[in-house]
Formats: sequence, structure tokens, C-alpha cells
Amino acid sequence: MAQRRAFSLANGKSDLKAFERRLTEYISCLQPATGRWRMILIVVSVCTATGAWNWLIDPETQKVSFFTSLWNHPFFTISCITLIGLFFAGIHKRVVAPSIIAARCRTVLAEYNMSCDDTGKLILKPRPHVQ
Repeated sequence: MAQRRAFSLANGKSDLKAFERRLTEYISCLQPATGRWRMILIVVSVCTATGAWNWLIDPETQKVSFFTSLWNHPFFTISCITLIGLFFAGIHKRVVAPSIIAARCRTVLAEYNMSCDDTGKLILKPRPHVQ
């Protein structure tokens, strides 16, 4: 019986190590794509802000209709449409994908008195004392 229990504990530890390895691998594989999506979002946001500034300081903007002013500022119009399109495509989820995965794992692991950090490393919590 003691030998079976020892085997079970050793097997459980190897399962935890395999799970931790797979989780860290998965989160680390998401990092390059997440970085690219962040850069795209930053570039498009800066372009939109710059175009908005030029659109707002243009004295002609107040004198013409809204659509005419947008037509007169194609850089702002295109960058704004691109930014809106990126948000509809789900860029806000792609930018934070690793933290979403880690948060969901923390929720599940809490049932087993464990947690994980943002890189996927497991954190074993002490067992609660039952009185």
C-alpha cells in the first residue's frame, strides 16, 4: 500500500511538471504574436492621434461639413477606420491573450490550492488547516 501511494505521489508530481512545462510553453509561444499586435495597435493609435490633431487644428474644419472635413484629411480618416476595424477584429483580445490564459488557469487551479504566475509557473499554496 505504501509503495502504491509513493508511486502515486511521484506520478502526480511528474504530471504537475508536465502541466507546468506545457503551460509555460504555450504562454511563451503567445508572446511574439502579442508583441506584434501591441506594436500594430501603438502605431495605428499614434497615427490616429496625429491625424486627429491635424484635423482639429485645421481652420477649414469649422467652415465645411463633417464629411467634407473628413475627405480633406484622408490620413486621419484612414487611420481611424483602421483602428475601428482592428477593434472589431478583436485586437484588444490578442494584445492581452497571455494574461487571459493565466487568469483562467488561476481560476481553475484555485480549486486545487494552486496558482500560477504570468509566465505559467505553478505556485503551490499550503494546505488549509481543517479544524
